[in-house]
Amino acid sequence: MNTQLINLRDAREHHPGPGVPSPCVSICELNERDSSCKGCYRTLQEIAAWGQLSDADKLVVWGRIEVRQAAGSLAGNHP
Repeated sequence: MNTQLINLRDAREHHPGPGVPSPCVSICELNERDSSCKGCYRTLQEIAAWGQLSDADKLVVWGRIEVRQAAGSLAGNHP
C-alpha cells in the first residue's frame, strides 16, 4: 500500500528527459472503493490510455491524481 503522495515535480526529477513522466511507482493494486491504482492513483482507463495520450492530456491526468490524493487525505482514506 502506498502511503507516499506522488507529484509531478518528483517524477520529473527521477525520470528526466522529454515528455511528461508516468506516475507509476510499481505498486499495482486496485483500490476497490474507487477503481484507482493504490500506487499511482490513476484509473484503469487512464493507465490503459497513458501511452497514447498527448503531453497536455498527461498533465490533465496528473492534475486528477493530485485531486484524488487530496480527497483521500482529507477523508482519511489513504489507499
